[in-house]
Amino acid sequence: MNTIARDLLLKLLSAGNKAQAGVRMRAPVLTASQMGTYRELRNWHLKQECEETFLAARDGGHITLVRDKLNPDDGLIERIELLDVTGLAGFLGQDSYATVFEQARVALEPLRASYAVVDDVLQRWASMARVRGLGPQDVKGWLDATRVLDACAGRTVQGVELPLREFSARLFRDSKRVEKLAVELDVMLCDSIESQPRAPTQVWQELGLLPQEHPVLLAGRVQIDRGRVSGLLDAPYTGLPAASIRAVVSQVNEVLSIENLTTFHSEARRRCETSTLLIYTAGMPSPAWCSMYQRLLQSLPVVTEVNHWGDVDEGGFRIAARIAKVARESGHSLRPHHMSPEDVPEQMRVPASAATLIRMQRFASAAGWLELAAAVVAAGFTAEQESI
Repeated sequence: MNTIARDLLLKLLSAGNKAQAGVRMRAPVLTASQMGTYRELRNWHLKQECEETFLAARDGGHITLVRDKLNPDDGLIERIELLDVTGLAGFLGQDSYATVFEQARVALEPLRASYAVVDDVLQRWASMARVRGLGPQDVKGWLDATRVLDACAGRTVQGVELPLREFSARLFRDSKRVEKLAVELDVMLCDSIESQPRAPTQVWQELGLLPQEHPVLLAGRVQIDRGRVSGLLDAPYTGLPAASIRAVVSQVNEVLSIENLTTFHSEARRRCETSTLLIYTAGMPSPAWCSMYQRLLQSLPVVTEVNHWGDVDEGGFRIAARIAKVARESGHSLRPHHMSPEDVPEQMRVPASAATLIRMQRFASAAGWLELAAAVVAAGFTAEQESI
């Protein structure tokens, strides 16, 4: 097949795909001005090769050709109209976008009941838009991502973690496959195609699949039972393996989890000699962190104040909702700390879209913060923890 003719027919196919998806109103055609690579040919043999490809597509019923009116038999082709998108795609050795989309829709259909975001993904694809650079031709990645989520859901009940590549090798017989699914996993975990993309390490952490274990940072004049030894936390803070942290064995007035590292360091220096137990979540807490947090709360009286300080945005409230769930299961009620819109200086407020505010409200409500959820929607902005 002549490469010049093929490139022009691929351009026509692209226009046909857009028309079929309803994102292009004009009929898919190639006009003389769009066929310069063919019309400017000076080599007769190359011109013949090009036209033979066009004629073969026409004879297959995929396109129509219109030649120069002054020379309708032998003149240059001035216009090519598309008749059959699927047929032209097959002629070019491809599938039409509609065919690829339908195959993806059928493949993802069983997931719609469990993952609401799949509907949003399909809706985006139906209009030929991509989700973080991924289209329906990438459907296998979404299917593999659900395998990862299902495997993690069954594995992390006890907060046991595995190295990322070891987990990937066991699940896919490919030690690097999971690392290629960061986008799909992030979207499915956040349950939104509009959420702010996270670094892959944040995704692995939420799943408990870090390449190597990171210590939990704690601060305060608090004694911690670590199994082999009990002792006072160092000042300004101490880093310990999550699995080694068993219980609190001294009086604690407040437990405060902190989402961001800068804020944790600042608070640790300021409050390391107080009876407040500060715990750094490192963003979205891992399953091992959640298990550790549950053990600590279960060792404390139910009257102990339990608070959380995070970003006033979608991600911050999603993190809070996860921590609040663990707190409830431990017999405690998590309260927000400096997360009210009123706590944010006006110059640090970033306007948020209506869709973002709705998701923030949903996560704040899931944390049990109904009044704050309403205040967030009314305020209409987001803010990072460091700005408060």
